[in-house]
Amino acid sequence: MSTARPQDVLFDPDGQDWRRVSPKLIKVRLLLIGLWFGLPVVGGVVCLVIFQQWWIAIPTAVWALLGLWTAWLNDRRVRAIGYLERADDLLIRKGILFRELKVVPYGRLQYLDVTAGPLDRAFGLAKLDLNTASGSLNADLPGLDPDEAARLRDRLSELGATRMAGL
Repeated sequence: MSTARPQDVLFDPDGQDWRRVSPKLIKVRLLLIGLWFGLPVVGGVVCLVIFQQWWIAIPTAVWALLGLWTAWLNDRRVRAIGYLERADDLLIRKGILFRELKVVPYGRLQYLDVTAGPLDRAFGLAKLDLNTASGSLNADLPGLDPDEAARLRDRLSELGATRMAGL
């Protein structure tokens, strides 16, 4: 008897091995979390010291706790990102609390973007953006090694062109 829950089957079709994004994405996101939450907390502490108003500590502490919670979840969030190349489509899954599975049919792909911001380039990462004909189904795949992003871009472009020809 199988112990898999219906939710697990929903987000893990075919029971195949999913490819994971690079673990370097964990460091990039931790750095962003530190900037996003750390700078306001430092500002709150400075205001607390300068103005000596006790109530300033409340939003500062709440923001610090939110930052710590986000940093604690970061590793699991990145490990939850995966993709699976199938015969007719690409599956992309994300999320631990709010799970998401996107099915991108190759024949619906219109164009692919490979992007890399300054932090991504510093850590040797790239992001693949997939845009479909429907416009409502756009997906992204962050944290890819540049070679893997280029391979996926080329493969998906080729598959998209051959599948679209049959429409």
